[in-house]
Amino acid sequence: VQVVESGGGLVQPGGSLRLACVASGFTVSTSGMIWNRQVSGRGLEWVAGIEPDGNTNYKDTVKGRFTISRDNAKNAVYLQMNDLQPEDTGVYYCAKEGTVAWSGDRRWGSWSQGTQVTVSS
Repeated sequence: VQVVESGGGLVQPGGSLRLACVASGFTVSTSGMIWNRQVSGRGLEWVAGIEPDGNTNYKDTVKGRFTISRDNAKNAVYLQMNDLQPEDTGVYYCAKEGTVAWSGDRRWGSWSQGTQVTVSS
């Protein structure tokens, strides 16, 4: 089970980024997938998730701004992030549900490298 994230970068407040997560060793269409982020001063936090049936869920502070989606043909999951704000700055991680766990800044399981998102003017 492996995922590789990409698409992070530096963007001004109000800008957009699209993160990609390409999976190998398993099929995203039959897996729950999540995006988490490590934010300085706030630790790790769940951001969004997509279930095998396509249902999506979001952290309250990103609802209406972020969209999680899936491309079964590419075995990939995406996170479209619009109207980015400085508080969205952090390292974003993609994971298959059940393969990672965290409490504050402590983490367990198979964490990937993540991709850095920096929102700053």
